[in-house]
Amino acid sequence: MRIGDAAAAAGTTPRALRLYEQRGLLLPPPRTSSGQREYGPRDIARIRLVRQLLALGLTIEDVARCADRLDLLEGDTLPPYGSPGCSGGSGVVQRRIATLDAEIARLTDLRDRLASAVAEPPGTDQSRSQA
Repeated sequence: MRIGDAAAAAGTTPRALRLYEQRGLLLPPPRTSSGQREYGPRDIARIRLVRQLLALGLTIEDVARCADRLDLLEGDTLPPYGSPGCSGGSGVVQRRIATLDAEIARLTDLRDRLASAVAEPPGTDQSRSQA
């Protein structure tokens, strides 16, 4: 199938497929005699897997670091943690989780400081301020 149909089948855009190919997430597909890309079912499964990984918070760079192992995963869904194809990785997922945890802690602290800054002083009667 051509790029537009492949993108639609995977729930994305032709532009995204070109980006995935450029960044090494997707192998360059064979081309027709007129130079158009031709995608098959394995390509669609890989595109869906890449999209799933990106939706889970991995960056394009994260996925690119382990792109050579994406074919170890079967179908277009992620295996359970620790199953074949998931263990022995380069720590990409663990590093991303640590980054997300740090960002959550930073945002929680920011939220708490903002809430404290706008909180009414102790002993203030809220009913007076609402009247």
